[in-house]
Amino acid sequence: MIFVGGVLFERNSTNQGNCDLVALMTHPVLVSASLSFKAIPEKKFSTSDASSDELTKSKHVYLFQREYATVDPMLVDFIGTDEATTCVGIVIRNRNNGMTSVAHLDSPKIVDLGLSQMLSKLGDCGHDTELDHTEQTGGSSEQKDHSFPLCAKIIKALGKSVVKFHIQTLFVLGHNTRKDTAGNALPIFSGVLVETRTGTVIPATFDQTTRCPDEIVRRIRISGSFMDSRWRNKLLETYDTQTDRFIIAPCSWSSRLVRMASFLQQFPDSEVLRTCSTSPFAEAPDFVHNQRRQWDYLIQHPNWKETFQMEEARIFTRSASGGWIMVEPAHEAAD
Repeated sequence: MIFVGGVLFERNSTNQGNCDLVALMTHPVLVSASLSFKAIPEKKFSTSDASSDELTKSKHVYLFQREYATVDPMLVDFIGTDEATTCVGIVIRNRNNGMTSVAHLDSPKIVDLGLSQMLSKLGDCGHDTELDHTEQTGGSSEQKDHSFPLCAKIIKALGKSVVKFHIQTLFVLGHNTRKDTAGNALPIFSGVLVETRTGTVIPATFDQTTRCPDEIVRRIRISGSFMDSRWRNKLLETYDTQTDRFIIAPCSWSSRLVRMASFLQQFPDSEVLRTCSTSPFAEAPDFVHNQRRQWDYLIQHPNWKETFQMEEARIFTRSASGGWIMVEPAHEAAD
C-alpha cells in the first residue's frame, strides 16, 4: 500500500502501474517534496576534501549498481549510492527501529525479488508495519526506454504490497531533469546519502576514495552477475547487517568477458561512452576511467578463482578508523 502525506493513495488498476506513477508525479505533496529536494546543495564526498570529514570520519556503507544493503543505525551512520543515470536509487526505512535499506536498481526485472530482499532485513514487515520510502533516479523524462518502465514497476510493486509505504520523496524522471548547453537531458542529481539515525536523505556524489571497499571487483561483479544464474533477477548481496562487514559473494566471469575487455580497451574514449552507457551525455567525468580500470583488472586476472580464492566470499571488516580491512580466507576459517 502507498501512502502520501499520511493518506492512502488510491491506485488506478487499469494500467499496470503506469497511471499510478503519473498520478504520483503530479501529486501536490510529492511535487512540493521534489522542489524542496532540488533546492538542497549536493554533497560531494572525498577523503581529500576537508568538507567531507563528517562522512569520512564516520561509519558509512556505499553501494554500486545492482547492489543493496540494509544497515542498523546503531552500527552505521550513513549509507548511499551514486552514478545513477537511468538507474533508480531507493531508500526504505522502518519507522519503528530505524533500520534502513538502500538499493541501486537497474532493471524492472529485479524489482520484485529486489524489494523482497530489502524488506527481509528491515525487521517485522507485517500488515501494520509502516515504512518510509524515498526514490531518486538519474533518469530524465526523455529516458523513456530505461527509467520510466523501472519507476513504474517499482510503484506497481509498492502498491500491491500489504506493507504500508509512506512515500516521502519521488525525485524521478521530469523532476530530476536538466538540459546541458547542447540540449541533452541530464539528471540534476545522480546520487543520495541517508543519515541513518534521522532518516534524512540528501543529494550526494562520491569519489574513488569513498566507494570502498573492493571497488573494482564489485564493479566487475555487476557484469559477471548477468551470466550467473544464482543472481538472476536479484540484487547483489554486498553487506552483512548483523556483523557490519562487507561480504562480497563469489561471482565468476567467463573467458568471453575477458576477451571483451581486451577488445573494448582498444576503443577511444568517445566510443567507450557510446558503447558502454545507456546515457553517454549524462555520465560522470570518471566513467571511462572506471571502465578501463575494470578491463585492466580482467585482463590481469582472467581466472575469477584468483580473486575469489577457494571460491569463497571476499570479506572486509571495519578498522578502528572506520575504513575496511580484508580478511584472508585462512584467517576467517581459523575464526
